[in-house]
Amino acid sequence: MAARPILSFVSLIILAGGILLQFLVILSGAVSGNPVDRVYFLQAATTGINGARNPSRWTFFSICGVVNGLNGNCGNVVPALPFDPVRNFGTTQGVPPQFIGTNKFYYLSRFMFAFYLIALFFAVVALFTGLLALCSRLGGYLSGFNTSVALFFQTLTAALMTAWVVIGRNNFRSQGLASNIGSYAMGFTWAAMACFLISTILFCVGGAAGKKDTTYSTKKSYFGRKRST
Repeated sequence: MAARPILSFVSLIILAGGILLQFLVILSGAVSGNPVDRVYFLQAATTGINGARNPSRWTFFSICGVVNGLNGNCGNVVPALPFDPVRNFGTTQGVPPQFIGTNKFYYLSRFMFAFYLIALFFAVVALFTGLLALCSRLGGYLSGFNTSVALFFQTLTAALMTAWVVIGRNNFRSQGLASNIGSYAMGFTWAAMACFLISTILFCVGGAAGKKDTTYSTKKSYFGRKRST
């Protein structure tokens, strides 16, 4: 059926777009270049905190400064870098009191990073199984399943990221420190989730579109036996 390969192809394109958006966020702080240098989760004025850049930007892999409006002067690359100013800077001096004596932000950001990588893994698996969807219903359903798992974890990722970024920004602002959310990281993360949602629907519709209705009818032969077709 012509509809199945067309829907599967469109699903693959949208899925690939979602994966690209994921990579742009995940590579922030680890590599340099446009547009990755524009991607960060949270920027905050950290004046008064010893050893901190001012302002500081929390990216996926490191804490960076700002150079000509872009990420620059980044610190060491740290896998699953948590958002926890006390741990990040090794001091409580100048840190907003809402971050002191709590592990809330540490766990919110750590789980976000883990879910981001899990979502990426299943999205890449779905990209490969999506090639089977071009020629089989089973491939469509299998790709739909893998993409739905990626969608689930990407949704968790986006929710956790929004929670700690928004609360973190408000905590800095409550102390009179300028702070803003990284629009690229926020937009790319939620857009990737939308891509996975659309791709999941299209893969499943493509699988269903290839289903052939089986009809049964009976014809009586000369010898009184019924022949099914």
